[in-house]
Amino acid sequence: MNFSAIPRRRLIARGVGLAAATALVTPGVSGSVSSAYAADAVGTPPPVGNAHLKEALRKFRTRQERTLTGRPSANRWEMHQAVDVDSELVTCQVPGTGLSVALRAGDVETVLIHVIRRFHYEVDTLFAHEPRPLHGWIKPSEVRDSRLPESNQASGTAVAIRPDSYPPNSKGNFTAGQEEVIRDILADIEGVVRWGGHDRRPYEALFYLDLRPGNPRLASVAAKIRAWNETPGAGAGVLVDTSLPSRQRQSARYM
Repeated sequence: MNFSAIPRRRLIARGVGLAAATALVTPGVSGSVSSAYAADAVGTPPPVGNAHLKEALRKFRTRQERTLTGRPSANRWEMHQAVDVDSELVTCQVPGTGLSVALRAGDVETVLIHVIRRFHYEVDTLFAHEPRPLHGWIKPSEVRDSRLPESNQASGTAVAIRPDSYPPNSKGNFTAGQEEVIRDILADIEGVVRWGGHDRRPYEALFYLDLRPGNPRLASVAAKIRAWNETPGAGAGVLVDTSLPSRQRQSARYM
C-alpha cells in the first residue's frame, strides 16, 4: 500500500533540503556537494554521475524510512515516528496567528492550515499564550485505537484545536452561529476535512482529513486554497456572510 501522498515536487524540495543540511556534517561529503543540493532544490538537476550526492540521498532515504511505522491511521495515511528530522511531517507556521503546528507537508498542510486560520478569524481567536491552542502530530505510541479519528494526528493528517477545552465525548461547546461557520469552512474545502463534532462519538476539537492517500480531490482543493492565498480579498481572513442562502445551501451538505 502506498501511504505517501505528498506531491512529488514538494517532497523533493523538502527532502533534498533536509539532505543538504545533513550533507554538511556527513563524513566523506565535500563542501561542493552542498551547492549541488542547493541547485537541485530550485529545480536544476545535479550531475547524474555525482556519486557523493547519490550516496547522501541514499542515506537520507534510509533515515527517512526509520520514521515510518507501516501502521495506518483511521484514514489510511501512515503514522510517523518523528517530525521535521527526515520526515514527511513538518512544523508549520499558521499565518496571522503566531502559532505553529506539526502536520504532513504539502496539500494536507495547506488544507488544514486553511481550516485553522478560518477558525481563528471567524469562530474564536486563538492565542499563543493559552495552553495547547493547537495539537497536531502525536506519537504513534500515544494512539490507543487506530480506528478512532484522533489516530489521524499520528499521520499528520489531523489537528485538534483547543483539545483541552473541547475534549472527546463533549458536545455543545459551540454556539449555533459558530457551528454555522464551521460548516461553512467544511463547505469551503469541499468536505475533504471532517469535523469531529459530526461523529457519533463527538470530538469537537478535531478536524481531520477524510480522504485516503491518492484521492485527487485533495490536490484540487489545495490548489484552490493556494490560489486564494495569492489573491487579495480571497481566502482565510476575509470575512464572509455565512447566512447567505447560497452559502447555507452549500454548507447544508456538511451537517
